[in-house]
Order: sequence, then C-alpha cells, then structure tokens
Amino acid sequence: MAGVNGWEFILLIVLAVVILGPERLPEYAAKLGRLVRQARAMAEGAKGQLREQMGPEFDDIDWRQYDPRQYDPRRIVREALLDPNPVADDGASPTFAASTGAYDATKPTPYDDDAT
Repeated sequence: MAGVNGWEFILLIVLAVVILGPERLPEYAAKLGRLVRQARAMAEGAKGQLREQMGPEFDDIDWRQYDPRQYDPRRIVREALLDPNPVADDGASPTFAASTGAYDATKPTPYDDDAT
C-alpha cells in the first residue's frame, strides 16, 4: 500500500483525527473516496481509449518492460561486470570481463590506455 506499513498507517489516522477533528473527518473521508473513484475511472477511460486507438497490438505489449522500477543502476552495473561475453566496439581490444572471464575482486582494476 504505497510503502506504508501498519504503524505508519495508524499514525496517519491519529494525525487526521487530531488535525481535522472527529466532526469533519467523515466528510473528508467521503471526499477522498470520491477522488479515488474518479481517478480510477479516468485511468480506465484512458486505458480504454488507448486500447481503441492501438487496436489489437495493445494486448501484445509487455508492460513490465516499461516499469521504471526495473532500472536499478546497481543491478545494471553488476550484470555488465559479470557478463562473460561483452561485445567489443572494434573487436580488437578485449574488455575486462572478456579477458578475465568474470569479475574477480582480488585482482586490481584494469587500466585501459586507449580509453583515457
């Protein structure tokens, strides 16, 4: 639920009661519920409009590849260092991972004269 655990949720409820007061809290809760329903309806409407405009290709799209949470820089660097067969630009000079086979933390970091 948006990164909020149980204790944080209880704290938010207590703060809402203190700030808004028990007499106005039901009114604001109803407004929040209407806002959530309207936002959900707008999202479904946009999805339906996109499906209508794109046609059958809409169902073939892999939406997980567009999820920004998959782009973790640490994971990308780790996979690049551990890649056993990286593609060299010119084919003449082997890269670190290709020359050693894999990343070895006990060896010093390689230095490439051509890259500097």
